[in-house]
Amino acid sequence: MRVKKGFKARRRRKEILKAARGNYSRRARTFKVARETVERGWAFNYVSRKLKKRDFRALWIMRINAAVRERGLSYSVFINLLGKAKVEIDRKLLAHMAMEDPKAFDKIVETAKAAA
Repeated sequence: MRVKKGFKARRRRKEILKAARGNYSRRARTFKVARETVERGWAFNYVSRKLKKRDFRALWIMRINAAVRERGLSYSVFINLLGKAKVEIDRKLLAHMAMEDPKAFDKIVETAKAAA
């Protein structure tokens, strides 16, 4: 008696075809083509999840740099002074404060300058 692997193969194909929805023509309907598209998409998705963290950190650094230069420092000097002042605030929060709460950011800059 031969094994047709009906249930498991059908379940696997259904998962791929469900993920391929929204694609055009054979990419959404044919298992073989849909699998290539979906697996490629999953690979890009994996890479993008890593790049997203890198991109956001770069954005925060740019925002902090712009805010700190208005106050007479450069980004690298500011971060160094924060370390000397033992101020442990992450870049995400610093960037948010620089945009949304300039008065609080001014106090942090003054604290950093005092540590010099």
